[in-house]
Amino acid sequence: MLFAGGMAASDGMAGLVVRSARAADCRALERLIGQLGYDAAEADITRRLAEMEQDGRLVLVAELDGEVVGCLSTSMMRVLHRPAPVGRISMMVVDTALRGRGIGAGLVRAAEEALVAAGCQLVEVTSNLARTDAHRFYERLGYERTSVRLAREPAADGR
Repeated sequence: MLFAGGMAASDGMAGLVVRSARAADCRALERLIGQLGYDAAEADITRRLAEMEQDGRLVLVAELDGEVVGCLSTSMMRVLHRPAPVGRISMMVVDTALRGRGIGAGLVRAAEEALVAAGCQLVEVTSNLARTDAHRFYERLGYERTSVRLAREPAADGR
């Protein structure tokens, strides 16, 4: 398995490659993100990927036999109450036909390693409340429910 710039790892699913996303992956990413229920066109994903790269945010893809079958995005934030940046996995998807084979675990492991290498001492995951299978997946990897995240889309008038 490769991850975040080509470092080799010996564990994981045979034939799985985890690497940084490239613009050429965006058509496959459109398909995968659609499996999560989000409507994101290839052109939008291409633009967002470039913006994320510019911001230093890591986007990983999982390849199996040369085909992109999974994706994960990260961010880092500095907060006043912690001594080091907090790493966040904000989106992950593995092709529905290939779930349960270790691809997601490989993506998470690569993201954790990259975030820790960047100085993070805590890695957190955000996941929609309705994605209970995803919650169980992350809990099996050792993640715990530690907080509540509340969200709101501001009204057009700013309220």
